[in-house]
Amino acid sequence: MDFISTAISDVVRIQPIVYKDQRGYFFESFKQSEFEQAGLPTEFVQDNQAFSEKDVLRGLHYQLNYPQGKLVSVPLGRVLDVAVDIRRASPTFGQWVAAELSEENHEMLYIPPGFAHGYCVLSRVALFQYKCTEIYHPEDEYGVCWNDPELNIDWQIDTPVISEKDQSQPLLNDINTNLLPKRMLNA
Repeated sequence: MDFISTAISDVVRIQPIVYKDQRGYFFESFKQSEFEQAGLPTEFVQDNQAFSEKDVLRGLHYQLNYPQGKLVSVPLGRVLDVAVDIRRASPTFGQWVAAELSEENHEMLYIPPGFAHGYCVLSRVALFQYKCTEIYHPEDEYGVCWNDPELNIDWQIDTPVISEKDQSQPLLNDINTNLLPKRMLNA
């Protein structure tokens, strides 16, 4: 596996070594020793899967009191995955990184706690999988407006399909700082 820093160093792209032959392909999607060597968490407590159709946009979500690190991948289809640094004392506060994850490139993205996370579907359908370092606590779920003009995220789609909850999330600068995570490193 190759672990590649992004523009926000705490967010890491992971490229597995894919072995292909006439039968298909094989790759290791997680190996504890390699994640440890890369300084990434190796203990995940919940796995999630979502199936969505083209132009579905989910996010931007985070948990405050039970922050989640996420290891995300797309075994079917193609998505644009976005992580926004919302750690209030971070030098990259308000900055975001995006990665295209797909069944073709087999890439994964590790998003540490303290980031708002979202993705949109670029293909006809997509299967989105993610491992979490903390369980989901619905009472602790917060969000940031997906089309916040200060963030100016290029979602690469024209007419997103968005839940009512995600449509009503606040702009990042309108969120009370007590509802934003403190600075955390590789937690």
